[in-house]
Amino acid sequence: MDIKVKDETLLALLRSERRAAFEPASQSRGRAPHRWYDGVPDYLVDVYNWAYVDPTWAGWLDRRMVVRLLLFGNDARLMRLYLDAIRPGMKVWQVAHVYGDLVQRVAARVGPGGEFHLTDITPIQIEHGRNKLADFPWAKVTRADAATYDSGTDYDLICSFFLLHEVPDEIKRQIVDHLLECLPPGGTALFVDYHRPAWWQPVRWILKGVNAWLEPFADALWRHEIRDYASHPERFAWRQRTFFGGTYQAVWVERSGLCAPSAASG
Repeated sequence: MDIKVKDETLLALLRSERRAAFEPASQSRGRAPHRWYDGVPDYLVDVYNWAYVDPTWAGWLDRRMVVRLLLFGNDARLMRLYLDAIRPGMKVWQVAHVYGDLVQRVAARVGPGGEFHLTDITPIQIEHGRNKLADFPWAKVTRADAATYDSGTDYDLICSFFLLHEVPDEIKRQIVDHLLECLPPGGTALFVDYHRPAWWQPVRWILKGVNAWLEPFADALWRHEIRDYASHPERFAWRQRTFFGGTYQAVWVERSGLCAPSAASG
């Protein structure tokens, strides 16, 4: 059977079951303390309440081992891509909180001579970020939308680490455009996220089911490159590398043109 046909059949089957699974998550909004949901976009409550909004689940999931399991053991090398892009004294903006110890490692790499800004749209993620970064006075945690936040800072590095697959397509476009708009000459934007796995990659079928059941916005990154979400991609230099049989990608973007467009896999 054609792989594309099998993909679409599996997707349709699992989507038909997903609605019932999300009903309790949507209903929990009314039972939980209002402060955890105030100003949180509806799509986050409807789809990701269990993962990023409800404080009980967020408290349980915020562990390095959970991240390792979700990324099939690729967490270390994907985080290393981000950490290797940081030099002491840099100004770094991370556009969403990440479970585990990543934000502490980034703040430590930036060091007291630099600035680390962490933003997120959900109250519980802001609380987790502030707790983790309490010992790093050069780190600032702000509740803000990644598509609109403007600190007035010229960042050396702006990183979106597994955010785009969790937002609808229109918001993907808004985030990509805004991050590139905020990028000064000489600065770099780094997107680390999912990609379309090769046909021979066994986890392709696992992720196809996960996307249909829990990640309705992730399949878009199987169909589109991240640069497709930029309104003016020609104004920037793009470099992409894929990992784990195409399952993950890192995309570096520069305004200066010093980063020649290329693609590689590993």
